[in-house]
Parts: sequence; C-alpha cells; structure tokens
Amino acid sequence: MNQDNAALIQRFYSAFQQLDAETMASCYAADVRFSDPVFTDLRGENAADMWRMLTRRAKDFSLTFDRIQADQEQGSAQWVATYVFTQTGNTVVNRIDARFKFAEGKIVEHRDQFDMWRWASQALGIKGRLLGWAPPVQNAIRGQAAKSLAQFQAARE
Repeated sequence: MNQDNAALIQRFYSAFQQLDAETMASCYAADVRFSDPVFTDLRGENAADMWRMLTRRAKDFSLTFDRIQADQEQGSAQWVATYVFTQTGNTVVNRIDARFKFAEGKIVEHRDQFDMWRWASQALGIKGRLLGWAPPVQNAIRGQAAKSLAQFQAARE
C-alpha cells in the first residue's frame, strides 16, 4: 500500500464529511477527470465545481468511508452518502465504489460507480422505482444535473 496516496484518499473523504469542497478540490490535479452515473465526464474545474455545488446544497448530510487501498498509480475506496434530495425531500442512502488514478501526489482520475436505478428509486420515489432503470429517465437525470452545475457556475461568476 502506498501510504501517501492512501492518505490523499483519506483527506478527500474527511473533507467531504466536513462539506469542505476546497480541500476536496485541492486533492485533484488541475486536469482531473471525474465520472459517475450522473456526471459522466467532468474535467478540471468542472469536477471541483460539482463538489462545491453538492456540498453547498447538502441537506441532512452524512458520509462514511472505508476500504481504502492505494498503490503508486491507483487506488479505491467505498463510501456511503446519506442526505435529503432537495428536489423531492426524499432521503437517499447512496453506496459508492470509487476508483482513483494518481500522479505527482494528486488525483488525476476519479470514477465513482453506483446503482442509478437504486438512487432514482430513493431520490424520485415511485417514478424512480418504476422508471429509474429506463435510459430516457436516466438521461433526464443527467441533463438536470448538468443544468444545475451550469447554473451554479454562472451564479459564481
């Protein structure tokens, strides 16, 4: 295990627990690539802004993480975020598997994986349970997330 890269993952999620997006962003390389089932391809400052948006909007948020592993080039962790999805008021418990790539003491790639249908079932209620598996619904979720990020970024300028 590479202790420096393991410590970097620890720092990232400890900051996330405190809703400290600036410390999270400082763990990333300037040209980081982030993806998950909702934000499928964010690069650089867009990835940092996603965390800024999510931490500022977090409601009744808690996070746990474990199973950190890291070597010189890559790493992984598992984390669970619990929060209220503000658009519906529903509580979400999202279990995520994270994969990282490192270079020069920073995260250069971060890929989160979770069950989109399970997330939609919790966040959207009955509509998500019935239709959250369907590509049009998942694409609508992605579109709304991208729109929210663009609005957040525009408001900061």
